[in-house]
Amino acid sequence: MPPKAKEKSKPAAAAVAVAAAPVVAIEDLFTSLNRHIQRSEFDLAVKVSDQVLAIAPGDEDAIGCKIVALIKNDNIEEALSAIRDFSKKSSVDFSFFNAYCFYRQNRLDEALETLKGQEGNFADMLLQSQILFRLGKMEACVDIYQKLQKSKIDSLEINLVAGLVSAGRASEVQGTLDSLRVKPTSSFELAYNVACSLIERNMYKDAEQLLLSSRRIGQETLVEENLADDDIEMELAPIAVQLAYVEQILGRTQEAFESYSGIIKKNLADESSLAVSISNLIALKGPKDVSDGLRKLDKLIEKGEGPLTFQLARGLDLRLSLKQREAIYVNRLLLLVHSNKLDQARELASALPGMFPNSVMPVLLQAAVHVRENKANKAEELLWQCANKYPDKSKVILLARAQVAAAAGHPQIAAESLLKIPDIQHKPATVATLVSLKERAGDIDGADAVLDSAIRWWSNAMTEDNKLDVIMQEAASFKLRHGKKDEAARLYEQLVKSHGSMEALVGLIQTAAHTDIEKAESYEKQLKPIPGLKGIDVESLEKTSGAKHTEKSPTSGIAEAYEPKNKEKTKKKRKRKPKYPKGFDPANPGPPPDPERWLPKRERSSYRPKRKDKRAAQIRGSQGAVVKEADSNVHPKTTQAASSKGNSQTASTTHSKPSSKSRKKSRN
Repeated sequence: MPPKAKEKSKPAAAAVAVAAAPVVAIEDLFTSLNRHIQRSEFDLAVKVSDQVLAIAPGDEDAIGCKIVALIKNDNIEEALSAIRDFSKKSSVDFSFFNAYCFYRQNRLDEALETLKGQEGNFADMLLQSQILFRLGKMEACVDIYQKLQKSKIDSLEINLVAGLVSAGRASEVQGTLDSLRVKPTSSFELAYNVACSLIERNMYKDAEQLLLSSRRIGQETLVEENLADDDIEMELAPIAVQLAYVEQILGRTQEAFESYSGIIKKNLADESSLAVSISNLIALKGPKDVSDGLRKLDKLIEKGEGPLTFQLARGLDLRLSLKQREAIYVNRLLLLVHSNKLDQARELASALPGMFPNSVMPVLLQAAVHVRENKANKAEELLWQCANKYPDKSKVILLARAQVAAAAGHPQIAAESLLKIPDIQHKPATVATLVSLKERAGDIDGADAVLDSAIRWWSNAMTEDNKLDVIMQEAASFKLRHGKKDEAARLYEQLVKSHGSMEALVGLIQTAAHTDIEKAESYEKQLKPIPGLKGIDVESLEKTSGAKHTEKSPTSGIAEAYEPKNKEKTKKKRKRKPKYPKGFDPANPGPPPDPERWLPKRERSSYRPKRKDKRAAQIRGSQGAVVKEADSNVHPKTTQAASSKGNSQTASTTHSKPSSKSRKKSRN
């Protein structure tokens, strides 16, 4: 029967389908998985990998594809969870993927610990070198790259040069390229790294030329790869930032300012290049426009929790080197100090030592905050403790302590700090500073000892640029100034014999004249004679009353005094007869005219102003009272004066009433 036949046929058809489905489905799924990976469709790749693992749970390729797709899609936590699950079910070693996930999460110590014992694998060694580079362990990083030189790894020389530059071994870059038989311009990345090595060696002009070549090669290469203009500019942004930095170092500040501003304004750079541009622009502007600088840095730094009190935003910690990160924090702290936000500056300064434990900059910044708070003593103590704790880095710290102490009026502490730096003890600038500080502190013997020590050092120094004559000249002047004439004379005499210094000869004669006149006279003969001084009679000169002040040049008096007597006298000018006004008789001139006739009368010496009788204006009594007639007992002079005034007195009396009334009102 047909219905039964159909029912019987179903199990057979189902059995065929179940048997054939695994082979066909897995092939199709892997084809689809490969297509999604090629198109960077990592979400779909994860889904297809799950479908494959549902059919074949232990498939190593599907497991690897899923983990890589999760990492590529920045789902690092999901990738770690998948690794933990697969590790329990499979015997596959996932240490590389595990370490890479830790590396992406900036858990560098855990990543390095995971890779222990995996040095035989090139991939593991490359990842280990990247972790060491991020940790700042450049020597170990370079060692791994040098071990990988024999392996055929693409672009290995780029990473090797970057490691050498970061390790402070920029001088080895050219030799390394020669051994690898690679030209610096073989790629724009390598040219950029070699230019960085030239910058480290202070060869800024050569670095600029190589950076320009790197930008040109990069544009040509990326255009051939059909990248859009914006993408090309973003790829070449590090070169643009480095070119701006070279311009800044070479003193072309306006060009550097425009370059940094253009990079920031276009916003077509990667986050690390943009952050470096902002930091360098702030350093270029200095304390100008502090609020704008703080506003820009606030976008880069955010306050964290726990041990990381401050951290860079958007994962900049993973992209910037240790030196670059420190520069950003330093710039922010300096801006806070300049804007007098000392609470925030103090908080950031206290967090920096934990963030950069191997740097002395946090300690210097803490001292700067103390100085801004007028706590110089606290800054000096902090710097002194740090110098004792890190003796290999104490030079900068002691110099800072000396500067703080000198500015705070503590010359003895400043001198003590400079004396702790052995390699600059005998340089002329250091000697001059120490002597000045000792003098300010009242330690004349100590200043004298500094000069004597410098003289001994330069006497034994085998250098082309010997400063012995400079030190001895200053030492002799110092000793003479402080009454040590014998020692000063000895130093001057050594200078005359060894260097033939005319200045030292003059100093020797002046000094010896106080102690040994015969020696002074013997050395005086070595002085060159002054022209025109042969005819001076010293005895007659001593009898004169002294020189009179004239506004002539110093040599003009000598020339006039010793002119030849037979020189003709200059002709005197003939006096002309004066011209008189018409009708004026000089024999009978009459009374002389008044010399003040052109002056106003009030300015002449004969002018006498009229005296006002103020007594007539004094009216006493109630308001509206009438002045009574003069009493008969009034003194005749007073009466006569009053009567002579006449109507003018009455006018003045009546005119004074309103003012008297107004004064009364003002009192009420």
